[in-house]
Amino acid sequence: MTQDDLKRQPPSPRHGPFASQYVIKDRHRALSTFIVIFLVLAGITALVVWLVYRPHDPKFKVVSLVIYDLNFTSPPYMFATMQFTVVTRNPNEKVSFYYDQLFVFVSYKNQVITPPSSLSPLYYDSKSTVALSPVLGGGVVAASIKVANGLVMDRSYGLVNLKLILTGKVRSGPLIGSSECQVDA
Repeated sequence: MTQDDLKRQPPSPRHGPFASQYVIKDRHRALSTFIVIFLVLAGITALVVWLVYRPHDPKFKVVSLVIYDLNFTSPPYMFATMQFTVVTRNPNEKVSFYYDQLFVFVSYKNQVITPPSSLSPLYYDSKSTVALSPVLGGGVVAASIKVANGLVMDRSYGLVNLKLILTGKVRSGPLIGSSECQVDA
């Protein structure tokens, strides 16, 4: 090779101010390797965060129930007033909960028998216990004849299977979600 031949050749990508000593021969393989490494690191990070916090759902327990009024005088409408005392516990050591909106109502055989009541916002610190004692009802609710007759019969037997349903929007750190809790009374 002569000096003229060397001048005519294009410059090598390995030379110059921004040249790398490594040449990537297969760009798809390099991109795939990068994505796999990124996903593995993200998975390990998520696993470590879960192991540190180990979030558990709060526990709800009905302690007492008082039925003040249960009236079926004008079918298909009923009027019920009751008060539940619910004790709730946050079993987490490092996670606290904040309920922005909390609604509660009572159902019997999957039919609502009290109008939904709004409760004030609620904050659970870690390892804390909170007692709620809302008075529910006070309004007229449409109920089927089957539900009204079932309530009258169960009441005469001395055993009424009611469900207290709490629904709300919960925040736990940066997360926001909605939750529903059904408590048998």
